[in-house]
Amino acid sequence: MKKAKILFLEDDSNLSETVCEFLEEEGYEVVAAYDGASAQEVLYEQRFDLLLLDVNVPAPNGFELLKESRKNGLETPAILITSLHAIEDVETGYRSGADDYIRKPFALKELLLRIESLRKRNFFHHTKERIVIDENISYDDTNAELYIGDEVVMLHHKEAKLLKLLMQRRGEVVSHEVIQEYLWDYDETPSDTALRTYIKNLRKRIGKDTIVSHKRLGYQLRTA
Repeated sequence: MKKAKILFLEDDSNLSETVCEFLEEEGYEVVAAYDGASAQEVLYEQRFDLLLLDVNVPAPNGFELLKESRKNGLETPAILITSLHAIEDVETGYRSGADDYIRKPFALKELLLRIESLRKRNFFHHTKERIVIDENISYDDTNAELYIGDEVVMLHHKEAKLLKLLMQRRGEVVSHEVIQEYLWDYDETPSDTALRTYIKNLRKRIGKDTIVSHKRLGYQLRTA
């Protein structure tokens, strides 16, 4: 079976070597880049199954590289790596087109779990117009933005992440387990109460009948 191929952007040579060796031992093919410019060049020349991008690298940084790549139609799933902890930085990462986010320092096992989890979801960033939820509400799949009319609605980062997941799998019943794995970081404790609150808040935005609750199974998003 062909190995999955990962682009790893990291300017710390020691960390890069450690992660590359670990992932190669786990069966992945890894191409290392040490600055944004070289990563751009490699992305242009080769096809990858997953992007692993450090944020704080020589220009363009990870945010800028991913955002520009998404604008150019790149659909490859991406995980951003950063030592930044502010919620604004997390929001910037997701708005840039990230599918997941991991903070330094991290355990190699945690990184592997995130990579495997993301690959199992098997979704991509399709460049398209807004997806219509109802006559006045739409969702920008490329930038993960909710619109009411022509106004962008700001959501709590976990609400935005939840909506993104439900939109990617609209029409399907997404289990509580899948949602919890997607919403909460490896070192966080999932909360059923918080999940119900996120669902309640999203229903206020997009309509109470749009997100259907299936008892003991999960949630389903219905669109127009």
